Amino acid sequence: MSSPISAVSQMLERNQALFVGKRLLVCGALEDDYPRQLATLTHSLTVFTTDYCYYRSQQAVLGDAILFDHQLGGPPRFDALLLLMPKAKAEAQYLLAMMTPLLEAGAELFLAGENRGGINGADKLLAPYGDKPVKRDSARRCSFYHGELSKPVEPFKLDSWFGRYQCQVGDTELTVLALPGVFSASELDLGSQMLLASLPAMQGSLLDFGCGAGVIGSVLAKRNPELRVTMVDINALALESSRRTLAINGLQGEVRASDVYSDIQGKFDRIVSNPPFHAGLKTFYAATETFLAKAPAHLQSQGSLTIVANAFLRYQPILETHFKRTEVISSDAKFKVYLSKV
Repeated sequence: MSSPISAVSQMLERNQALFVGKRLLVCGALEDDYPRQLATLTHSLTVFTTDYCYYRSQQAVLGDAILFDHQLGGPPRFDALLLLMPKAKAEAQYLLAMMTPLLEAGAELFLAGENRGGINGADKLLAPYGDKPVKRDSARRCSFYHGELSKPVEPFKLDSWFGRYQCQVGDTELTVLALPGVFSASELDLGSQMLLASLPAMQGSLLDFGCGAGVIGSVLAKRNPELRVTMVDINALALESSRRTLAINGLQGEVRASDVYSDIQGKFDRIVSNPPFHAGLKTFYAATETFLAKAPAHLQSQGSLTIVANAFLRYQPILETHFKRTEVISSDAKFKVYLSKV
């Protein structure tokens, strides 16, 4: 049985005659099962996602029609694109630049999303690709725009989309490369700075959970040359950013997609994280609570978990439930760093 569809998808459902018979490419902030419905209307459907959690939830039904990666290539083969607006405008620009070379001239461009998520900037987003789009629908604080690919499209060059900056953490200097929308894409956040300042020298194996641009795992790999580092995230753009950050700093580490612990084998001496608590535009605790609760099963005896979190988040009771000992090892008005031992 399908799960309830979002307000955005309900709006698309009212307008789905526009998708009938199309060779449709769908990407962006996918939240529900609606693409399965589109598969019954279109000539062909390809769903591209940078979210490994979404990929895992839909892969059994959509099969080869759903693809998870940071980039999709190939010759033009679609005559319509549906972009569901991601939270970050820069990520929407990245996706459009990457997807439009896969469209035939004159292809239809559809944009949908929540008004507070930036969808009302559709005119500017589509300006490089065609004339002003038409607003087809608006309801429940969501909007749906329809345009046409009427301008020439430049080939997509992945390397030009990486932001680059230097960060200094104590005595460790790091070059960071990051794709749009990735956590720590433009600078090292204050929480991660506090976390890294709280960590001692270490050896053995480390899991950097929710690695973002790869700053935490890369700094620890540089500080501790014998450390075996594994970095995981659900975001394909984050994973490619982490790979690039490791490479440009001459560091070694394993980088892989995992929905919490779905693709993690073995146990670690340490787990370190600045865990995410946002999913799209909503505060999202469930994945982080699962991450914390199941961490002891992925730690060696005498292993430890160190996380930084916003001070208002109630993680300490969860940690105290699942670990033998938990203490706050650093804090200020905004953040707390917790050390928990099995």
